[in-house]
Order: sequence, then structure tokens, then C-alpha cells
Amino acid sequence: MLSKEREEKVIALCQELIRAQSYSGQEDKVANALKRNFEALGFDDVIIDGYGNIIGHIKGNKPGKKILFDGHIDTVPVTNPDEWTYSPFGGEIHHERIYGRGSSDMKGAVAAMVCAAANFAKDCNRDFAGDIYVAGVVHEECFEGVAARSISERVKPDYVVIGEASELNIKIGQRGRGEIIIETFGKPCHSANPEKGINAVYKMAHVIEAIRTLKPTHHEVLGDGILELTDIKSSPYPGASVVPEYCRATYDRRLLVGETKESVLAPITELLEEMMKKDPQLKVKASYSIGKEMCYTGNEIEGERFFPGWLYDEREEFVQVVYAEIKAMGFNPSITEYNFCTNGSHYAGEANIKTLGIGPSKENLAHTVNEYIEIEQLTSVTQCYYGVMKALLK
Repeated sequence: MLSKEREEKVIALCQELIRAQSYSGQEDKVANALKRNFEALGFDDVIIDGYGNIIGHIKGNKPGKKILFDGHIDTVPVTNPDEWTYSPFGGEIHHERIYGRGSSDMKGAVAAMVCAAANFAKDCNRDFAGDIYVAGVVHEECFEGVAARSISERVKPDYVVIGEASELNIKIGQRGRGEIIIETFGKPCHSANPEKGINAVYKMAHVIEAIRTLKPTHHEVLGDGILELTDIKSSPYPGASVVPEYCRATYDRRLLVGETKESVLAPITELLEEMMKKDPQLKVKASYSIGKEMCYTGNEIEGERFFPGWLYDEREEFVQVVYAEIKAMGFNPSITEYNFCTNGSHYAGEANIKTLGIGPSKENLAHTVNEYIEIEQLTSVTQCYYGVMKALLK
């Protein structure tokens, strides 16, 4: 159990982080709040990198493994504050819950990571083998894993703990995510004489129907590699009596372990090539979406929207030692997988770093009106993170 003083500290820090509005690209206020707390809690050093990621570091007295706690500090926007029962940036406590944007996704977890690291270092007088890093990561809502690349390059961790919501269960994998763009190219003309042009939207309609016939890949644990249409746009828009010469459709592709950029696009490209052979007027191509956003530091962050899936065997030693420690503390976690994409796409999916997830709160509270975190979940995960350090830094 946490002492009353430690409970009050993690609750207060969670509230402070919620009150620091931090939409993607505007995380400076929450980064500054974390910097103040890292310094006040005796972290050895604090770094803010070019993207605006903030990393607090505590060094043990003996050499050993490096463990990185990863929590993103950006949130999705609040579209209509009037829909909220309590202020989305008030961090108010009602009914043993802390309300506000980012409370569940995932400022509660970040507050718990900071406090757990400080508690652990204090209790053992830093007599542990290794290094503890707590990272507040930017732009995760836009690019799962892209900003994290600079963190792992700098820290070179042996283990990563993702703090996304899991109701204190241990997560050992996830499907990844790819954003695929399909483009059709037509020929503009006046809509009063459509036969003189090639309508790119009509061509896209045939392509969409054909793509629906593709059989999804499947993994016995992670499920189907879903391919779902999410938006469609034509140009020029508005048409103003012009047959559209261009159409762009976006697909969300849920990625399974071992799938690559090439293997995912291959069946789509093959289908499109067959369609173009049958229809000389069809010009169509598939590619991955490229995202580009501005960081609060003034630097740009850019990345291809392909974030790999990953999965560990629950019998892996690092999973089992964490599980055993948390069980010994009186918790009863299940070992499962995330249903959504996280920064683990980089750490585990790209960099092959031993990664697991454990976080407070329910997955379905993310991005919702009246988002909240239960205080019991917040204080419990603070203890769980303490247990993770105890298990892995021996």
C-alpha cells in the first residue's frame, strides 16, 4: 500500500498534468510540469530533445539493465467543452475519480511512473543495478512510435514498459497500424459532357469494391489484419460542373506480427495491376501515407504511417518475473494483448526491445467525453510500476 503522503503526491501530479492542456504539438506546458517534478523528486538529469520528448533519469549505484517507462503526454482535442460534466482541464475529483482530458489516456500513467521511480529510488537509497528512465513522449496520437525512435536511440533501453490503459493487466503485444492511400487519376471535363473525360471517382468505386474481395491475413492470437476504408476525397472540390480528375481513398490496415511494408502492399498492388490490364482507362496506385506535424520546439516530425505489430511469448523470463512480482504484491493481472496501437510499435516492433504494457484505467475511456481515471487504479499502478522496477533491476 502507498502511504497517505505518496497517494496525495501521485493524485496531485495527475491533476497538474491534466490542467496543462497538451494537444499534439502543444505539449510544452505538460513537459515543463514534468521537468519541475523530476527536479523536485531528485532525478539525476532531465533531457528535452528536439521533438520535445522529456526524459527523466535515475541512476542506480551499480551497473545493470536500463528500464524505460514510456507514456505519451499529448492528447486528442476536446471538440465541445460544454458536453463535459466537469471541466476537461480542471482535474477535478468526484466519486473517487479524477476527470479531464488525458486522465486515462494517459497522464495518470505518466504521473504514476514518475512517482513510482522516485519512491523506488528513495526506498532503496539507489542501491539497485541499472538505470530508470521515465519518458513523456510527444505526438503519439499522430504517430505511434515515431517520436519514440529518438528516445530509444538516446537511452538504448533493455526493457520498455508502455503505460497505456490495461486495468493493471500485463500486455505482451498488439496489432500494428498502417495507413494506405489509394489514388485514381482521371481526365477532367465539363460535367455537361462527361463522355469527354474520365471520372476518377467512378474508377475509385470499382477499385473499392475489388479491394473488399481481398481476404485478410490472420494471426491465431492477434486476429485479422483488417483493411478498412476510412475516408475518400475527390478533386477538384467543390466540383463546380467539373468531372473529377483525381480521387484519393484512405484505408486503415491493422498489422500482424511479421508483416512488412512490402508484404502488406503486395496483394493490393497485384489486384490493381490486374484491374488496369482489364481497363486501359484506369490509372491507380497504392502507397503509404506520409505524416508531417510541427513540434512545440519548432522542429518538424515526419513519418510514414506504418507502425508494426509485435507479440512476446508469455513464458519469456522478463514477462514472468514481472508477473510474479506483481502477483506477490497482491494484484492478479492477466497476460493479454492490447487491442490498439501504441509506441510499442517502435520499441518492440522495430527495435526488438523487450517490451510489455501495464497501465491504469479502461481502454474504452480514451478520447471520450467525461474521460476519467479511478483513483484506486492510479494508486495501484504506482505500486505495480514499483514492482516492475524491483523485478527487473536486480
